[in-house]
Amino acid sequence: MLYRGAKSPLVRDMGGFKARLNMPGWLLPRPRDHGYGPLAMVVESILEPGRLIAMHEHQNDEILSWVPEGVMRHDDRATGRLVTDSGHLMVMNAGKSFWHSEETLPSDPPLRMLQILVRPHGLDLPPAIQHGPIAVAPVNQWRHLVGPEGGTAPFFVRNSVDFFDLRLEAETKTAFPRAEGRHLYFYLFSGSIKVGDIAFGEGDQGIFLSDDALELRATRSSLIVAFLIEPSARAARQGTVGDHPKIPRPYLARPLLRLLHWRNRLVGKG
Repeated sequence: MLYRGAKSPLVRDMGGFKARLNMPGWLLPRPRDHGYGPLAMVVESILEPGRLIAMHEHQNDEILSWVPEGVMRHDDRATGRLVTDSGHLMVMNAGKSFWHSEETLPSDPPLRMLQILVRPHGLDLPPAIQHGPIAVAPVNQWRHLVGPEGGTAPFFVRNSVDFFDLRLEAETKTAFPRAEGRHLYFYLFSGSIKVGDIAFGEGDQGIFLSDDALELRATRSSLIVAFLIEPSARAARQGTVGDHPKIPRPYLARPLLRLLHWRNRLVGKG
């Protein structure tokens, strides 16, 4: 079964830093969790030039930083300064404790990125950080960037989640990645696609509760990310961000989303 979610209305605007929160589990008709298995949350983050997010702590989150637009400047107490852009990827395996900051310089372009929160398989694991270049994205082919520890992907998280991205030209067809026993979640970063008869626009998301083949077609040039998730994987749910105690309870998800969509239409926000 494929479920579509409209562009999330759940946005935190902190003055020069805006975070749009996407909860994969909230796409289901009767949500029991804001996440889905080990995938806790997908956050679209926008930083204006000259914005600093001061040093802060993460615990028990695996955090992928995927930056197709702009430059994210990172600093931490273990490795120092790192720059993540369209040619580099970063994964923070926060574990027991990891402190870092993020910023853009006044001379930088606006930053639009995804910060992806994965639940580790256990609590208080050793902290680590991965950062490095990624291969140039082939047009119309999925790029496998992150997978479970010990797998074939160039970066890893400590649970059963694989992460892919794709630049798909207009009027081109392809199939989503698939693996036995894995379910699919995807997010349309830009463009527009059709999956069967269902249309998806920028910021829309989908979850497919099957490991069957699923095809898509770009109606405009599109940038898409996809996750293969083992839904029953053991997952620790105490991440600083991915499982923050202030996240609304699952039974409130549907009425909250309806209220926020209605409010945003009234004030003309996207």
